[in-house]
Amino acid sequence: MTIHFDDLQLQSPFYTDSHQQWRQQLRKFVAREISPYIDDWEEAGRVPLSLWPKAAELGLLQLGHPEAYGGISEGIDIFHTIVTSEELAQCGATGISSSLMIHGIGLPPVINYGSESMKQTVATAVLAGEQRISLGISEPGAGSDVANLKTSAKRQGDDYIVNGSKTFISGGMRADWLTTAVRTGGDGMGGISLLLIPMNAEGVSRTPLDKKQGWWCSDTATIFFDNVRVPADQLIGNENEGFLPIVHNFNKERLGIIALSLAAAKICMVEAAEWATERQTFGKPLSKHQVIRHKFAEMLKRINATQAYMDMCAWQMQHNALKVEDISMAKVQATETMEFCAREAMQILGGIGYIRGSKTERLYREVRVMAIGGGSEEIMRDLTSRQLGL
Repeated sequence: MTIHFDDLQLQSPFYTDSHQQWRQQLRKFVAREISPYIDDWEEAGRVPLSLWPKAAELGLLQLGHPEAYGGISEGIDIFHTIVTSEELAQCGATGISSSLMIHGIGLPPVINYGSESMKQTVATAVLAGEQRISLGISEPGAGSDVANLKTSAKRQGDDYIVNGSKTFISGGMRADWLTTAVRTGGDGMGGISLLLIPMNAEGVSRTPLDKKQGWWCSDTATIFFDNVRVPADQLIGNENEGFLPIVHNFNKERLGIIALSLAAAKICMVEAAEWATERQTFGKPLSKHQVIRHKFAEMLKRINATQAYMDMCAWQMQHNALKVEDISMAKVQATETMEFCAREAMQILGGIGYIRGSKTERLYREVRVMAIGGGSEEIMRDLTSRQLGL
């Protein structure tokens, strides 16, 4: 007898039959449409565009978005999105989420702050799987320090003229639209605006970032803007008030990273447990050695603690009571848990875990992007200490 992913699901009052039904439906989709091909997609460095319409047919792309634009929102809550992240990770590559579901951070500013014309034009096409949208915040000189971004947008008549660059943009090579943070005013957060930039505009160019440690199947780009003319009506929200929509987006992104990291930790533990029950060492299964059993106990302790923290943060978010220090520390705990479980699983797997083909090998390579993306562990700790008034 070995351990299965569902065995590691801490019993929680927040998950209903609706969440479990969605889990099973999505698990079948992942097993049929993603898992058999993920190794090839990883080597190719991209997910085929044909997956987006299939995901839309399932209702995956639309989950949690307004029905007025083709979304599915009735009866959907934040725990459905957690289940989504967990089940997409079942293929053993968290990069699938940063590719297929990148609209989860690119589209909300448009829906929450954009004009009705934007929503009708962009949101409907994205949620139908016909187009893709990414988020352009990070720059070569401004990652976590969003208030220091330099890409400029200067008003000229009925247009903005955009110059600068964005980097580490997930889905950037094939995005049709980019929700882009630009500087329209003075220094600091008060001079930042959001523009919806069509990626086929004259003056836009892209370079792939394909020499990555992990997330190979998620195409990543540096995007350049050379006197790109963007109609002023593509402004998302008000001029010089773009920082709030950006920050508003961060908490959901961090919750998604928490769920992905937790699922990855569980997957590593499951793979190690399967090997440990089969592998014979010194006349008995590897799992019967006390030092190995203690590794599994420690993994479970950290997994359960992380899920409890994640679920409470999600409940608080659902009731508009989330503290930024909680989501920040939950993200740190989740990525540390993923790193610990990947390391311990690799120790248990031994040489076989170091060879490509194991989920643990891939997930170990993906630890750092989870710990850095969405706010690095260092930034999260500093933010928390400042929230505590220290």
